[in-house]
Amino acid sequence: MDYTEFSFTIEPYEKEVAEILIALLSEAGFDGFVENSNGFAAYTSLKNALSRVEQCIARIRTTADIHFTFKPVERQNWNALWESSFSPIIVDDTLAVIAPFHQLNNTFPYQIVIEPKMSFGTGHHETTYMMLQLILQTDCNDKDVLDMGCGTGILSILASKKGARKITAIDIDDWAIENTIENCQRNFVTNIEVLRGDVRLIPQRTYQLLFANINRNILLKDIPQYAKTLDKGGMIFLSGFYEEDLAEIRSKGEENGLSWQKQINKNGWTAMVMEKV
Repeated sequence: MDYTEFSFTIEPYEKEVAEILIALLSEAGFDGFVENSNGFAAYTSLKNALSRVEQCIARIRTTADIHFTFKPVERQNWNALWESSFSPIIVDDTLAVIAPFHQLNNTFPYQIVIEPKMSFGTGHHETTYMMLQLILQTDCNDKDVLDMGCGTGILSILASKKGARKITAIDIDDWAIENTIENCQRNFVTNIEVLRGDVRLIPQRTYQLLFANINRNILLKDIPQYAKTLDKGGMIFLSGFYEEDLAEIRSKGEENGLSWQKQINKNGWTAMVMEKV
């Protein structure tokens, strides 16, 4: 799958404008972002990406100037960008997320080695970080887990390290599938089944835990199917959306037999847990 990198600059830089544009691009189908001091880079495999970008920019009301360039991205270019910017991530003094070129640190109860390709989910973004926090607070022992939009596989790998019995990880992206498999091998995890597809690929079975760190539109569309595949008392972890989207997503969950349990917020992003009642 061919990817394109769009580099955005916002002059003068306004964080709120960047966040709104990232949210719009995410809804339009972009699936990765790397922020910098005056804007951000966005990645997509969409064939009509240029028209999507122009539509998103047209929806923003701001006096700032938004400029962008775009170019094809090769895997080696992504790896070079990642290696130059990846620093270890510590989550609640309990989990360390490191790259293969970092040294292991046995002072943390959990440690995960992640090397992304063109899939996203290293823990640097707020949504992944919060999902990791919520999983750390959860008893995964002997639970069956479904991870929708698995990306690098980081959430599945943490669930496995916390004692999950069997995990199904699904993503629509070829590179995410390859990346999840490789990261499972790096972390000596063997109980994760990795499948390429979308919600239609969910196996005909039920789960006790379900992770979905995707985006607002996909969550609203797929929550009914997520709810069907959860056991009674099962927990669903949702992120990939802004605080202002919480009420709508919570309402969709409640329409499908899910009860709100808790949420956390970070820099305008939200992650929440609901229970199948």
